[in-house]
Amino acid sequence: MDYEGIGTEARERITAAQDLPAVEALRIALLGKAGSISALLKTLGGMSPEARASEGPRIHALREGVTAALTARKDALEGAALEQRLAAERIDLTLPAPLTPRGTVHPVSQVMDELAEIFADLGFAVASGPEIEDDWHNFTALNMPESHPARAMHDTFYLEGETDDHRALLLRTHTSPVQIRSMLADGAPLRIIAPGRVYRSDSDATHTPMFHQIEGLVIDKGIHLGHLKWTLETFLKAFFERDDIVLRLRPSYFPFTEPSVEIDTGYSWQDGRRVVGGSGDAPGHSWMELLGSGMINARVLAAGGLDPDQWQGFAFGVGVDRLAMLKYGMSDLRAFFDGDARWAAHYGFAALDVPTLSAGVGARP
Repeated sequence: MDYEGIGTEARERITAAQDLPAVEALRIALLGKAGSISALLKTLGGMSPEARASEGPRIHALREGVTAALTARKDALEGAALEQRLAAERIDLTLPAPLTPRGTVHPVSQVMDELAEIFADLGFAVASGPEIEDDWHNFTALNMPESHPARAMHDTFYLEGETDDHRALLLRTHTSPVQIRSMLADGAPLRIIAPGRVYRSDSDATHTPMFHQIEGLVIDKGIHLGHLKWTLETFLKAFFERDDIVLRLRPSYFPFTEPSVEIDTGYSWQDGRRVVGGSGDAPGHSWMELLGSGMINARVLAAGGLDPDQWQGFAFGVGVDRLAMLKYGMSDLRAFFDGDARWAAHYGFAALDVPTLSAGVGARP
């Protein structure tokens, strides 16, 4: 069979195509399920091994050549269409700007404000710390010495250089170092939240190399797990604006807390997204891991300059981006940082919007 002639004829037809629909029609006629070249490929199954070894490479070469010609013609037509559109489009810079403001408040910023409102009503102050940390504050003081396997779990970004006292520098992997700095600076009693950016080498639909986290810390005398559960329950009811929030405390392990508990909350699927509320054991509901928490390890209290025999406390940490996803229905964390104005216009908040919970926790029944 004259495969070369077939290929030449096909390429001539492709070159003569004047628009993208014509190119697509040729692709279907040549390479579709019922296309002429696809029909040639189907004949290979009925050939003898010797004939298949001879004809197979020629038919495959024909298909690849036609595919390349279709791609090239499609790219050429799309490029020409783009050039024509760019040449025709004009922007009149003398026109007045629209009166309606287009900027929006990012959901993460809005949620940060909501969290500050809630915890302010609960008597928490806001604390901050450096994003470029040293390994002592980020790991060692939090009961993670150099040999501790938890260091590997954090996928840390280390930096060149070191501090004056020879501590390695890194991008903080959590906001927990703020609790050490606050204990050393302010002592006890202490009641703070530490929101901010953190960094880990991870990227998928629910993880990004940079994300936002909020750490909560309470230190006083006579603190126990009951205080932790009440605080988290009150916080989540206020944040999600629902009174049917049900928590499940599940034993876990974190180096800086003992005992440690994972906090699960019940949820159900509504309109294709997770809606927090109800018990995970109720019909149509499930449990979802939401945050980690626990009673502060005695070694961490000592590293913060406090006597663990006199002071007790609890800590918890949760991703701010994840809270925003759950409350406002986003599905992909990476979209938070793409800079797409359409996404920001859809999910963003008006510049003069106040946090939805400005009435305060105390106003709730």
